[in-house]
Amino acid sequence: MTESSTITVADIMDAEPLSVAPDTDVETVVRTLKEQELPGVPVVNEVGRLVGIVTEADLIIGGDDGDLHLPHYIELFGGVIYLESLKKYEERLRKAFAGTAADMMTKDPDTIGPEATVQEAAKLISRSGHNRIPVVEHGLLVGVVTRIDVLQALAGE
Repeated sequence: MTESSTITVADIMDAEPLSVAPDTDVETVVRTLKEQELPGVPVVNEVGRLVGIVTEADLIIGGDDGDLHLPHYIELFGGVIYLESLKKYEERLRKAFAGTAADMMTKDPDTIGPEATVQEAAKLISRSGHNRIPVVEHGLLVGVVTRIDVLQALAGE
């Protein structure tokens, strides 16, 4: 094998990753994650363009996000001032009533290109905290690289 500084993501990625379509129902997404023992699955449109990712975290509304309370607000001079982000509330509500992958997915996930080095992939995985990063070329999903793939490549130095 070549020196790790020249090993690219293309050398270590899964070039045939499992993915789902935006209109895939939630039950199928959950079953796919369970049967394949995956922590997440990319969501691609009909031409293979990555449009999002569904992870275990997207399926569980826990902690403070678990109670779909209306955002706290105060009334002042006849107007309403929200003390919490309405965007966060809308996102929690959308995921709570998700029917399809598009409803529950995280849009614009962190991605990496196939030409990136193993070190660049390691930095992205470390910074993002994700175990799987979609590999995208010209917007199209071409693979998935995992923390294990990166660690094995770095250990092979």
